[in-house]
Amino acid sequence: MKIGIIVGSIRDGARRSESIAKWVLSATDGRTDAQFELIDLKAFDVPLLTSPVVPAAAGRQYESENVRRWSAAIDACDGYVFVTPEYNHSVPGAFKNAVDSLGSEWAGKPVGFVSFGADGGIRAVEHWRQIVANFHMVDVRAQVAFSMFFDVEGSTQEFAPLERRQGEIQGLLDQLVASVKLHAQSPA
Repeated sequence: MKIGIIVGSIRDGARRSESIAKWVLSATDGRTDAQFELIDLKAFDVPLLTSPVVPAAAGRQYESENVRRWSAAIDACDGYVFVTPEYNHSVPGAFKNAVDSLGSEWAGKPVGFVSFGADGGIRAVEHWRQIVANFHMVDVRAQVAFSMFFDVEGSTQEFAPLERRQGEIQGLLDQLVASVKLHAQSPA
């Protein structure tokens, strides 16, 4: 069982989503119930979706080599952790475009959310829950919501999660792994 931890921001410079995703990956140390892999959206340079063929009808035959690489990375996973910032009370555009650029790769797979923003990124996650429902993805209830006021060092603004976050991420991972196992057992 393989779970992809997706860095959902492509911004230049010091990306909090990258440091948060690495923290999520480090929280998997010692877990033997799944293999966890960091997938950095920025590394794929997914172009804007302009193809006349709807991705769900493309049969994984995409025009762009970058989208084909993205497709292979996503398709190789049985579930996901979306590490998502909140942009303007919603999801980041590049991440949404990357999700929209694929179809069956997402279908029916479980997903958990780790968010961040001024209010913990909770509005982004509420939007993601509606988006992933279109792919019949199962989103786990547990969520980790980092505050850019409480989960950073004061003077440096470096990512520094509150102590309780370790328990929260383990709860999310437990639910996600259980959901992936259940998904694998259900008839197609």
